[in-house]
Amino acid sequence: MTLLHQYIERGSGRIITEQLLADRLIRLLYSRVRENSSRLFDMLTSSWMSQVLAAVHFDRPRVGRQSLLTTCGIDLQECLDPPEQLDTARKCFERKIRYWDCRPMPDHAGAVVSPADARVLPGSFSQSSLVYLKNKFFSYDELFGYAAKTWRQAFQGGDFMVFRLTPDKYHYNHLPVAGRVVDFYTLDGGYHSCNPSAVVSIATPYSKNRRVVTIIDTDVPAGTGVGLVAMIEVVALMIGDIAQVYSSRGYDDPQPVAKGMFLAKGQPKSLYRPGSSTDILIFQPGRVRIAQDLLDNANRSDVSSRFSEGFGRPLVETDLQVRSLIAGRI
Repeated sequence: MTLLHQYIERGSGRIITEQLLADRLIRLLYSRVRENSSRLFDMLTSSWMSQVLAAVHFDRPRVGRQSLLTTCGIDLQECLDPPEQLDTARKCFERKIRYWDCRPMPDHAGAVVSPADARVLPGSFSQSSLVYLKNKFFSYDELFGYAAKTWRQAFQGGDFMVFRLTPDKYHYNHLPVAGRVVDFYTLDGGYHSCNPSAVVSIATPYSKNRRVVTIIDTDVPAGTGVGLVAMIEVVALMIGDIAQVYSSRGYDDPQPVAKGMFLAKGQPKSLYRPGSSTDILIFQPGRVRIAQDLLDNANRSDVSSRFSEGFGRPLVETDLQVRSLIAGRI
C-alpha cells in the first residue's frame, strides 16, 4: 500500500498530501501488533488507553503555543476566545468559532449541509449509484445496533456520507438538516483510529467503535423535507467523550439532545473531545441528491488515496467546511 494519502481541497480543487498524525505508529499498531498480540491490541484501542493518551497529548500546558496554532493551521480570526486562553492542545481543539460569519450556509430550505470541518467520502447501498459501497467502512446492521430493526429497514438502499475529522479540525458537530428527533441512543464499542491505514486494515471499524445515533425526521413543519436522516457520531483514538451541547443560537444555553426536540439546521449539536473522529450521515433512498463535485472527486483515479488501494477502487476524499452544501432535496 502506498504511504501517500491525498485528498482534494474543495475550494481550490488542489490535490493535497495529508500529513497523518502518528502515522508510523498507527500502521505498526494495525499491522504487527494486531496480528501478533490481540490482547495488547485490544488494550491499546480501549477507552482507558484513549483517555490516558488524551491526557498526555492534550492537557499539558504548551510552551510553544504559537507553534501549535501554526502547525494546526488554526485561524485566530475565527476564534471566539482570545489567543492567550488557548494554552493547551485541548483548548485549541475544543475551540469555538464565529461560524455565523466564517462558515456560511446556503439559505434554501432543501439544502443538506456538512456536519463538520472534515474530509468526506460519499457512498451508497444502491447498486445503481456512482459510488456503490456496501460494508466497506461499517457493517450496516451493526452500525445501528442489532436491536434497531426499524431504522435498518428505513434506510435500506439509501445513500451515506462518511466525514473524517482530523485532530487539527474544529471539533464541534453541527446539524446537517432541520427536523425533530425521533430516536437518540448510544452504542458501546472500542476506540479505533480513523487514520486511513487503520480503516482499511480492520474490517468495518466504524461500526465497532463507540457511537451516538440520532434519527431526525425532517418531514415536519420548518424541516428540511428529506425524510429520515441518521446522524451517527463515532469516537476514535483519544476521544474520551461526545458531549451533546445543542444550542439554538450561537453556543448559548447548550443542552443535551433528547427525543422530541426540534433541531435547527446549521446549529451546534455536539462536541468531540480532542483526537480524530468520524461522522456518518445516512439518508433514505430517493430523498437526496449528493453534490456532484463530491461524487466526481470520489471517483478520480489521479489522486493517491489509501482508501483506493485498500478497497480496490477509486475512493478519494474532499476536504470541506462545516455548514457547506453537500446534498439537496430531490
